Amino acid sequence: MIENYRRLYIKYNKYLNQIDCKPSEAKSKIIGDLNTSLKNCLDLEITSIGDIEAGQGTLYFKKSDHPKEFEFNVLSSGEKEVVDILLDLYLRQEEYNETVFLIDEPELHINTSIQKKLLLEINKLVGVNCQIWLATHSIGFLRALQEDLKDDCQIIQFQKGINWASTQQTVIPIKKSISKWKEIFETALDDLTGLVSPRRIVYCEGKDRPGANGLEKGFDAKVFNNIYGEKYHDTLFISSGGNTELDQRSEIALAILTKVFSEIEILVLKDRDVSSGKQNDENDRQVYLKTNPNHFRIMKRWEIENYLFDKEVLQAFCKASNLTFNEVEYDKFVTNIVDDNIKDQTNKIRNFCGINHSISAENFKLTLSEYMTEEMEVFKELEQCIFHRQ
Repeated sequence: MIENYRRLYIKYNKYLNQIDCKPSEAKSKIIGDLNTSLKNCLDLEITSIGDIEAGQGTLYFKKSDHPKEFEFNVLSSGEKEVVDILLDLYLRQEEYNETVFLIDEPELHINTSIQKKLLLEINKLVGVNCQIWLATHSIGFLRALQEDLKDDCQIIQFQKGINWASTQQTVIPIKKSISKWKEIFETALDDLTGLVSPRRIVYCEGKDRPGANGLEKGFDAKVFNNIYGEKYHDTLFISSGGNTELDQRSEIALAILTKVFSEIEILVLKDRDVSSGKQNDENDRQVYLKTNPNHFRIMKRWEIENYLFDKEVLQAFCKASNLTFNEVEYDKFVTNIVDDNIKDQTNKIRNFCGINHSISAENFKLTLSEYMTEEMEVFKELEQCIFHRQ
């Protein structure tokens, strides 16, 4: 802080000499810019940068509930931390405009309610051509990354059981889905991870009984969480049995959960094969939507495989895997990707992708789900069915 104060005083004198203004005007300019960030974090405002010649070489502050101004040393340890971080970044703005800032656990001594605000101000103070690399266990910082900065940040999860310090590792950002956020919050919340609750639950078909530690075992839910977990990070897909079981369990969830969590939304998503195996078309689907409650959804295509085996997805998978996609043979076989029942044709699809060895059908389809991205038409079509009831 001593060094930062010295630099601030230099900045004040430089401004005073360059602009040729009154000392009070120079102080007001220098303090004003800094106070904008400070007041967004704390009920605190810098009133003066002191007077070194008068033996008052320190910052002075005021609070709304305090009658007199007071010096820096009176601040709490958390307040000092916030002032020091913001002051340091404020002073570096002009010179460090193409910089990577490395900050190690800045949340120490800082109240959780202030942590989120602080990270937002840090992000504003560094230039647009700068990066912030932040190591943190902070609930407040994680919330800022999850909500306010979700489109601007990447998250590296340092998992247990890996020799990070002694071996070379390639770090890959996680998908910012609710399941991944739950894992990350375990570090900060320990066994209170239940506090990380979704704002939307979508019941879909599949195995209803969870695996160890509540792990989702249903195939459809895994696929949907893979596809939409990052864009809709507050949505959780849950497998809940077959067609009729979905109706029963969603009604129970609606009756109970909505009383406890008033803002939670519960949806029911069904395959288009709801007619006990009988063929139906788009008109039948629209009739289903009109004659069922608003929280019911139904897919345009026959089953989830009709989306996973879409040409766009297979081409993206093959390109990333250095495989050659046989589009001619695929087009001969898949003549109607919307209505064809292709659920059990995994081996045919595998061959079109140039895979010659045996594969696990479920793992193959789960892998394909990771290649369905939001710029694809197939992604948008399914998104409209689920989130917009179209």
